Amino acid sequence: MTQQVPSTEPELAAVRNFRDVGGLPTVDGRRLRQGVLFRSGHLAHATDEDAAFLASLGLHTVFDFRNAADRRLEGPDVELPGVRNVNLPLSDPADGAEFWKLVRDGNLDQLRGILAGGKGADRMVASYRKIVKERTAEHSRVLHALAEDSVPALMHCAAGKDRAGISIAVTLLAVGVERDAIINDYLMSNAKHRRYKVRRSGSPDTAYTPEVMELLSPLFDARAEYLAAAFDSIEETWGDVDAYLERGLKLADGTRERLRARLVD
Repeated sequence: MTQQVPSTEPELAAVRNFRDVGGLPTVDGRRLRQGVLFRSGHLAHATDEDAAFLASLGLHTVFDFRNAADRRLEGPDVELPGVRNVNLPLSDPADGAEFWKLVRDGNLDQLRGILAGGKGADRMVASYRKIVKERTAEHSRVLHALAEDSVPALMHCAAGKDRAGISIAVTLLAVGVERDAIINDYLMSNAKHRRYKVRRSGSPDTAYTPEVMELLSPLFDARAEYLAAAFDSIEETWGDVDAYLERGLKLADGTRERLRARLVD
């Protein structure tokens, strides 16, 4: 029996962007079940109290979409008793390594070079498209696991916004959640208490100036245009969501029905 989470969303001390995705409406008038699908930023710095709360959720599986570079930077997730942790990278650590080094360590001129004039937003749009088109095996594995036994589940990446955001969106599409509701849930990552804490080298008066933060904002915002790019990529590549699930993710009708049975009231 799935444990119900408290109705008041917890504000965890050292886990950003945590929330239960339950309650979202489906196109056939149903609701995503509470207490079966959660999302967050990484769990590497969770306090004892954070870990105790997460353990109380009765989780079966934590899906960690970070790559090896992320895990070196932030550390591995805390261990939760009896919970399976599946590391399933949705990005290559070598892809963009120099870019992210400049984000962390670059001076203002370097940041202008890689981010000004819409370059930051363009990079995010391209990333979302790439994750949808090139990570079908990983998304297929997640959906099959959820359909079989891996709930309640928590999905996270570093910030809980991009890689986890796409995987959550794919899962919600698979069980028929309304598109607007998927976008609205995604945009909740913009709340101040949920946003990823940008770490930059140097003193605060030079590392976090208003211009620096403005340049960085496209990377750390949840923007509807990013998720729209992922949806567009699905339609351009496969034609529609059903074809994407069937041909791209190899999700048979029976598996999709089991997934709905586990996630939807």
